[in-house]
Amino acid sequence: MAGSTLGIIYRITTWGESHGPGLGVVVDGCPAGLPLETNDIQSYLNRRKPGQSRMTTPRKEADAVEILSGVFEGQTTGAPISLLIRNTSQRSGDYSEIAACYRPGHADYTFDQKYGFRDYRGGGRSSGRETIGRVAAGAIAAKALSEFGIQLTAYTKSIGPVSIDPTAFDRKAILETPTSMPDREASARAEKYLEDCMRNYDSSGGVIECVIDGVPAGLGDPVFEKLDANLAKAIMSIGAVKAVEIGDGVEVSARRGSENNDAFRVENGRITKATNHAGGILGGISDGSPILLCAYIKPTPSIFSPQNTVNRDGEEISISIKGRHDPVIVPRAVVVVESMAAITILDALLVNAGAKMDHLKAIYKN
Repeated sequence: MAGSTLGIIYRITTWGESHGPGLGVVVDGCPAGLPLETNDIQSYLNRRKPGQSRMTTPRKEADAVEILSGVFEGQTTGAPISLLIRNTSQRSGDYSEIAACYRPGHADYTFDQKYGFRDYRGGGRSSGRETIGRVAAGAIAAKALSEFGIQLTAYTKSIGPVSIDPTAFDRKAILETPTSMPDREASARAEKYLEDCMRNYDSSGGVIECVIDGVPAGLGDPVFEKLDANLAKAIMSIGAVKAVEIGDGVEVSARRGSENNDAFRVENGRITKATNHAGGILGGISDGSPILLCAYIKPTPSIFSPQNTVNRDGEEISISIKGRHDPVIVPRAVVVVESMAAITILDALLVNAGAKMDHLKAIYKN
């Protein structure tokens, strides 16, 4: 199976299945000398692990990370970093009834068409649990980026019809509300909406916003390695994401150029912009402004309500999906979006080191 590796210099390869012995990631290209401990990674994994509120699947997993290689005496060695997270709460029997049919909204049918065989226990490689490896690799990337003053902040912007009020933004609330919303009042309304969804054996989608501060101007390339294109690819590779916006996104299609262009100005001796409709990226290259992106998340496809489908014999049937599932994916996906953005930005930073002779001279000067 191809397609499990991402990145040019900071390269990650995820592995494992939802109901196998474990999952993990191999990270290659991380510079030596980065201070790194288990807790640096565990704190990120704790943000996506299940069973933390009524708004997530009741599946209980510690999601405890084990560092198998690439770290010695608290620092990265430059060797590949191999990380393992063991599965401890599989209930594969929950999926036995859907082994021969295709769940609506899942990759069951497309997997069968491509491979002629699939791991039906929770979706195998197409399960949301695959994102564990991404988050572990993203935690390392975020730690490296912090050394350069680059900070990523992702949060739930909306769930169903409930959106946050930007004027009520509370950074602490992102980690303290069950919705990962930075607006406590909006979170309370979203929780009530989700309770209604659960009563009706249904689910909800939502929007995740990610703000990346401190990115220097000059990251990315103008053609096939555009920074915004690579961010979009990384975020779209998350199974539940159906659309990605950079900056003002689709809204710009209804504007005039005079309304959408960001005017340049000089502030404290440096070039800045008066506005940031572009979302911090121009021509595929970062412009020094905060990078703004939004990921649009579909409703959880596993719902208890009866749904029409077909089985592998081509017979039309009705199924009600059993098992332990999130009524909304969004809160646990926040850290996944943040992690994929961190991986992309760090890779661009490392690639950019060889963009100018001045950079190389600064590294290799006698």
